[in-house]
Amino acid sequence: MLTNPLTKNISSENIAATIEQYVENDGYQGWRKAITMVPDSIINEVKDAGLRGRGGAGFNTGLKWSFVPRGEDSPKQKYIVCNADEMEPGAFKDRLLMERDPHLLLEGMAIAAYAIGASHAYIFIRGEYHLAANRLEQAIDEAKQQGMIGENIFDSGFNLEICLHRSAGNYICGEETALLNALEGKRAIPRAKPPFPQVSGLWGKPTVVNNVETLCNLPHLISHGVEWYKNLSRGDDAGSKIFGVSGKVNNPGAWELPMGTPIRDIIEQHAGGMKDGLQLKGILPGGGSTDFLGPDHLDLPMDYDVIGKAGSRMGTGTITVLDDKTCPVGLVLNLTQFFARESCGWCTPCRDGLPWAVKILERIESGQGTKEDLELLREQCERIGPGNTFCALAPGAAEPIQSALKLFEQDFIDHIEGGCCPYK
Repeated sequence: MLTNPLTKNISSENIAATIEQYVENDGYQGWRKAITMVPDSIINEVKDAGLRGRGGAGFNTGLKWSFVPRGEDSPKQKYIVCNADEMEPGAFKDRLLMERDPHLLLEGMAIAAYAIGASHAYIFIRGEYHLAANRLEQAIDEAKQQGMIGENIFDSGFNLEICLHRSAGNYICGEETALLNALEGKRAIPRAKPPFPQVSGLWGKPTVVNNVETLCNLPHLISHGVEWYKNLSRGDDAGSKIFGVSGKVNNPGAWELPMGTPIRDIIEQHAGGMKDGLQLKGILPGGGSTDFLGPDHLDLPMDYDVIGKAGSRMGTGTITVLDDKTCPVGLVLNLTQFFARESCGWCTPCRDGLPWAVKILERIESGQGTKEDLELLREQCERIGPGNTFCALAPGAAEPIQSALKLFEQDFIDHIEGGCCPYK
């Protein structure tokens, strides 16, 4: 996906490829090939390759595209929207892609737009990503000047305009329908589904929302084909993936590795293992809204279904490491405070339930909690769990709480019985 994939710490450089450098390294070849293909064949290739969404949900990308109405009776105006509102705690892979290789994203967006028949595309980028936004704006200008996007691309008759939109919103804008509301200038709250965006999305027109990394997989997939893409993997899920590690390890960063790479390899070989004097206590495998896994899960391959069966989610694939000298109660409190602050306030379980969970965790962390508080937290996780809220923000916030209560229950009890945080 990037220069020297599978070996280099992506976060160690701060240089963006110009369009000349990108083209010298076979950039835009996938786009040149795609525009000679029948759009349906592109959709089928992406579906057959098994490219799953890299934003966290892991849904088959080609299948998602196939839901867009096609044919003469379908709406003429369609949209591709890139979800670059990367606000998941612990996630930083999309920022690195946009800063280091902006033309890769533009090429992927062009392929996706052509496949579904969209003439307009938007990059909805997190407002704090100033460097990434500046580099994308420069890349868009370069791509227009070189005829990679714009009018009558490669004399094909296909037109594509790509616009960058800097978000002024918060975490909820990562939910695709809230993102579309924000892009329309409305309050960023999730929409009721159905209809799904593929049928009625941006301004009521068919719209596909894809994550940055998902789109960045497309150029090489189209260039090299389905079997090549599948063979990149070490597991059941196809392709490669940017895996990241943050926490008290020797070499925090991000690396492009085969899907199915074991967690142990990512932490010990690429992230350099734990810092001296520290032991691994647990991990959040895919960002702050995933369930904790313990040291006994280190040999699991990083595949969507495997991590799901283990009781968590692969999510963004950016691992947060918890060491034995860091308080798990304090970590969960910090995450829950974030999610409570970022709630859009649209539904009661999230708007009122998350601040209540924060208060309970604050009591426990300060040593003033009771054992009844543990049952209150478990009950609260059920109340804000799947099926009880308008979107997945609150259920995601419940995951680190409920899993910490299982894996680190003794730490919670030590806070309560000792009357203080034992890690301070």
